[in-house]
Amino acid sequence: MANPLIPQGTLNRVLTSMIVSNFTDLNVTVSNMGKSFARLAFDSNFDEQIETATGIVTSPEPYVMATVTVGILRTQPLAQAWLAQSQVLSDIGPIALHSDTTTFGAIDLADCVIRNVDPGAYDGLDPVTKLTIRGVFYINNNLWS
Repeated sequence: MANPLIPQGTLNRVLTSMIVSNFTDLNVTVSNMGKSFARLAFDSNFDEQIETATGIVTSPEPYVMATVTVGILRTQPLAQAWLAQSQVLSDIGPIALHSDTTTFGAIDLADCVIRNVDPGAYDGLDPVTKLTIRGVFYINNNLWS
């Protein structure tokens, strides 16, 4: 079989960002991040397969919870701004997480909250504060039609 020569694409770390619609002063760009940048994880299955006597019944979920982890720099005022926001109100509303490639669009989450702000070690060796956000990702939109 011949090599199909399919381009593999390019990752661009400087595209990564998290936009907080209701609190734009909390927006996180690549200039605010440590080497870990950002990570998104969906917390459960998009569809359940319920076993029956002779097969399965599917049960699509209308949403899943998602967790975003961002390493922001404690050496910049933004880390303190996130901690201060958590002291005032941890409900931050919708966010958009932009990935490290133009071919993978932003992922929008609704009803987001600040789950945790971990300032990290004060050892002079690690400038990262770990920020954890959790929100709703809507899926299986055709269920409503």
